[in-house]
Amino acid sequence: MSRPTLLHEGWTLRAEPGPAVPPEIAGAAVPATVPGCVHTDLLAAGLIPDPYLDDNENRLTWIGRTDWVYRTTFAWQPGDRADRVDLVCAGLDTVATVTLNDVEVGRTENQHRGYRFDVRSLLRPGDNTLAVRFDSPYRYAEAHRDRLGDRPNAYPEPFHFIRKTACNFGWDWGPTVVTAGIWQQIGLHAWSTARLASVRPLVTVVDGAGRVELHVEVERAADEPLTVRAAVAGVTAEVTVPAGQRATALTLTVPDPALWWPVGYGDQPLHDLDVTLHAADGRHLDAASRRIGFRSIRLDTTPDDHGTPFTLVVNDVPVFVKGVNWIPDDAFGNRVTRDRLAQRFGQAVDANVNLLRVWGGGRYESDDFYELADTLGLLVQQDFLFACAAYPEEEPFRTEVEAEARQQVSRLAGHPSLVLWTGNNENIWGWHDWDWQEPLAGRTWGRGYYLELLPAIVDELDPTTPYWPGSPWSGRDDLHPNDPAHGTMHIWTVWNDDDYTRYREYVPRFVAEFGYQGPPAYATLRRAISDEPLAHDSPGMAHHQKAADGDRKLQRGLDAHLPPPADFDDWHYLTQLNQARAIQLGVEHFRSHRPVCMGTIVWQLNDCWPVTSWAAVDGDGRRKPLWYALRRAYADRLLTVQPRDGGLALVAVNDTAQAWTAPATVTRVTVTGEPRAKTSVDLDVPAYSTVVLTLPAELARPDEGRRELLVAEAGDTAERALWFFAEDRDIDWPAAEWDASVEPVDGGQRIVVTARTALRDLTLFPDRLDPSAQVDAALVTLLPGESTVFTVRALAPLDAAALTHRPVLRCVNM
Repeated sequence: MSRPTLLHEGWTLRAEPGPAVPPEIAGAAVPATVPGCVHTDLLAAGLIPDPYLDDNENRLTWIGRTDWVYRTTFAWQPGDRADRVDLVCAGLDTVATVTLNDVEVGRTENQHRGYRFDVRSLLRPGDNTLAVRFDSPYRYAEAHRDRLGDRPNAYPEPFHFIRKTACNFGWDWGPTVVTAGIWQQIGLHAWSTARLASVRPLVTVVDGAGRVELHVEVERAADEPLTVRAAVAGVTAEVTVPAGQRATALTLTVPDPALWWPVGYGDQPLHDLDVTLHAADGRHLDAASRRIGFRSIRLDTTPDDHGTPFTLVVNDVPVFVKGVNWIPDDAFGNRVTRDRLAQRFGQAVDANVNLLRVWGGGRYESDDFYELADTLGLLVQQDFLFACAAYPEEEPFRTEVEAEARQQVSRLAGHPSLVLWTGNNENIWGWHDWDWQEPLAGRTWGRGYYLELLPAIVDELDPTTPYWPGSPWSGRDDLHPNDPAHGTMHIWTVWNDDDYTRYREYVPRFVAEFGYQGPPAYATLRRAISDEPLAHDSPGMAHHQKAADGDRKLQRGLDAHLPPPADFDDWHYLTQLNQARAIQLGVEHFRSHRPVCMGTIVWQLNDCWPVTSWAAVDGDGRRKPLWYALRRAYADRLLTVQPRDGGLALVAVNDTAQAWTAPATVTRVTVTGEPRAKTSVDLDVPAYSTVVLTLPAELARPDEGRRELLVAEAGDTAERALWFFAEDRDIDWPAAEWDASVEPVDGGQRIVVTARTALRDLTLFPDRLDPSAQVDAALVTLLPGESTVFTVRALAPLDAAALTHRPVLRCVNM
């Protein structure tokens, strides 16, 4: 569709008078960036401290309780006479009044939809003044809360009484930065006769042929016949839209197209779909273009002996979901560029991830997000935006929810990466288990959205994509929504109450959330926190730990598994290590139960600021040890040792289209490298399958549990599988001894470490020397005489001696 002429220049920002506004800001006209938001404009002007640093966030809460006015002046000349000139607002955050030349154009109260206003009669030749006033989100939300009656939620903030990014109001990993601003494009669109209002392709594959059922809506300024033409992959079609009619559909059939596959399953061929709109006299009126891929998607929930499965089937191939949850990559959405998304998506693909779940407390993700996912083969599960709260179904919310859902489903339908719509995050579960029912006292809480309104909209507008009412949800009202035997489940008992080895007590059909915390990279901490000395409980560290009892839960995990930390360097390494081990254990356990379990979505891939959290990639974009553990646990071919029926088993998981045949060995050795017992087997694992091989008793039962481990190796696995009979805190580790060499390579340095004793979970942290430094591997366990190679990339060469000693080089027994 034709693009508006952008109005992104010359904006200023001004705070409306209020008792909370600091004197240096009151009345000041601040230069404003559009798209942008109040926080980033004030930060750029040097009027506020960075809310991500130390506890500055606490001193900026007044921003969300203040009214703000954006204003610009732009020149306009009529030029060729247009029937309509629209002011197009792609995203206003959130409670806005728009005026042009001091005349009110419209009001908005939903960040999650765009708006279009006819302003032709208000424009004048020469200079025009456009202003957008944003009322305090708190005042709006609290007024509706008081009018409708409060409803339970996970945090003491009114985020469920405004259609705005919920996590702006703070979360157990995010800051409270309640934003306002023109956060997406704004501009003028001049058009005549008619325009393309919506182009919605429904793409399927039927009997080997690609089918595009194209639904087009037009907006008219004149009632005359129109023609819609479409072309894709060499196939064309057209349809006449009679005078007065505003919607039409046409079908294009592409014989035998190359299929679009998820990453790891095949290629991602995309085709240009071009749509044009023409007047009765043949004039070109409008055009739209997008890329589509041909694939079929269905959700298999056919009951079986184990309950109700939850299996995504793409092109008739069941896909084991190796997923991560996605939150907004920055609390200030205007800072999330396409390049930044591409970096994050690259990190996901490199960790062998094949699905991103866009979590319901964030946003409907951008066109850039979905285009990148289409190109890379990353599947996307998009939640509707409801999270961890009872949401009112009264007006104005029901109308706003319906409008945003219709707009977003129409926008995203046809992306091959989109494989699932989900009604909400944890709200049905919350109604069942979080003591909501008594305080609700019969008031609405969102059920009508999740089980009636939203499925009806998806069925109408995107019937080619499955819909699931909630995450978690077991498929029926008469089942508990978080029943592991049915549908999807979340596992938070482990982080909140139990040791992570308890993951092995669950065999879910599909686990859509589970996670374990760890701090961000050292360089990220040092950028964000000025505490001297830095300690796990120093003020800045405490402020950047948002989880309830987070430090206590981290300590519980350390106490159960690892030797006590002697200092902050120990604490930082060991808590990051424990996070990585927890998730690797969980993922390998769940994958070992394929096909009963057909998916894991780890909480979470990314962070929106520097914080101790469940993320694999921290708020500055640095990979934590968890990322490296996830890369191994999500490998297409996985070898793992698992407890089974009172003993141990070697499990081989093959997530490829080719059979996996290889010789494998399992050896019981001491920590000093002495073999005690060994067995050899021939692996023969069919495509997309799992094989479980029970290990003989002489391997599964150690002579000295504190000094022995199992080492499993197969012919073509990148890394071997290990099984320890005792926790590190109890193992008789020898003091670490090693030899190391450092040599330059193109763009970095190569570090070779050779073990003279066992080295458990050897890891390099080069960001301690240079914040730009990255390393290619981590969490490597060596037995005496074995070597490993690390490659470090940095902007400048790093000190060789520092690279090979504590605290840059670490292992458990160092």
